[in-house]
Amino acid sequence: MNLHAPAGGLANDDGEQLMGLAPLARMAFAGADLGPLKARLLDRLAQNENDANALMDLSTVLQLMGHRQLGLSMQALALGIQQLYRLRCSADSVGIRLLAILSPGDLAENNALEFLIEGSDIALDMLYVAPDIPFPATLPEHDLAMVAVCETDRNRPLLKHIETLVKSWPRPVLCAPDRIARLSRDGACQLLESAPGMVVPVTARIDRQTLESMGCSEVAVTAVVKDGAFPVVVRPVDSQKGQGLMKLDNPHAIADYLQTRPENAFYVARYVEYRGPDGQFRKYRLVLIDQRPYACHLAISDRWVVHYVSAGMRESVAKRAEEARFFAGFDDDFARRHHDALRSIAQRLELEYVGIDCGETPHGELLIFEVDSGMTVHAMDPVDIFPYKQPQMRKVFRAFRQMLMDAAATPANTSVAAEVPPGTTDIVRRMPGAKDLSVERTAEAPRACSSPDLSGIQADLRRVEAGRSDEGVLRSAEKDA
Repeated sequence: MNLHAPAGGLANDDGEQLMGLAPLARMAFAGADLGPLKARLLDRLAQNENDANALMDLSTVLQLMGHRQLGLSMQALALGIQQLYRLRCSADSVGIRLLAILSPGDLAENNALEFLIEGSDIALDMLYVAPDIPFPATLPEHDLAMVAVCETDRNRPLLKHIETLVKSWPRPVLCAPDRIARLSRDGACQLLESAPGMVVPVTARIDRQTLESMGCSEVAVTAVVKDGAFPVVVRPVDSQKGQGLMKLDNPHAIADYLQTRPENAFYVARYVEYRGPDGQFRKYRLVLIDQRPYACHLAISDRWVVHYVSAGMRESVAKRAEEARFFAGFDDDFARRHHDALRSIAQRLELEYVGIDCGETPHGELLIFEVDSGMTVHAMDPVDIFPYKQPQMRKVFRAFRQMLMDAAATPANTSVAAEVPPGTTDIVRRMPGAKDLSVERTAEAPRACSSPDLSGIQADLRRVEAGRSDEGVLRSAEKDA
């Protein structure tokens, strides 16, 4: 087992550091023009075509600009050079070293941990893994690891792959992959449906043909969803941000819905009314950190599909005042009223960190919309409009840091960890299943990968900016990745 390595150990250690998602998203959230930054990143690539940090930041910038496929092509090029990326901590000294295990893919594929550690003394190394990519022979020393891969159909084989890797991990591992894999909408329903104090509508996963048969009344809704009745809520499997989410009031509406959706798999559940006495719908976002609930936002809307960014929170003083009261009284009001339900969720999910989107029924029960280990939690809202949010989010971030500190102090795989020589400060350890690669990163050649065709990249960028779809473009990068 190769244990020692030079300090650092990452490509581009002598170049510019990774900016990362948090500052880039903050710029986009504030309405900044990302075009000049994109140009600077392309200039860096013109100087050094193997600048993986520039490629990864460019991938994020393009996705934030709405060019998803182009961004993913940039990411593929970056991962062809290296799998491990380091985000320096903001503090003068490092308090804890966290290794995050991530999936290649768009910004919805992983828990955005960068938002949770922003401005802290947490140093984050991000390792991208996939079943078809050889696992790195060496890894930087870390205090603990956390699986940041979200549950999706696409990620299910990867979560299974990670499960085999972390069995003999020499440090504590948070958010076990087999537990994340249970968080599909139908899987979470099975875990939580009998829990006290909450309503979890039975959710069934069905294929397109079955949904079509429901529309023709050939299949009764009760044959699909045991507590089902119209109206039902339908959404494509793995959809995000409400894409394809519809409330269908009768079987005839199904045919019209399917004309707009190309997908072959859907989730179906009965619709549960949760409109408040004032006619408004309220969606609460919480996180459970070490089984304790924390409030992250309250969105109030006159539509049953509630999204914070489109709920009019920025425009309404009254809505913001209610959210501020929700934060201030959360522990003594909401968390106390739903104590049994939240405790049951924490016990059944068995995850150190997990998000909950929920509402309240007219009878005061907790209505579960979704549980997910990767719900976005951030502090990007403008302080002049949302002054009450910063203190609340700092509370959440402090709890996250404390969870990491407590977990790092818990022994894990002590028989492996005991092999670490006393006093070693920068160990790079052989991991299970890794190929026998040299530990000397300074002498290690970059992974074989054709250089990006910058002229092709720029041509594709111009094509996208001219208003054409970015789906399937960047042919040169896809060919070389």
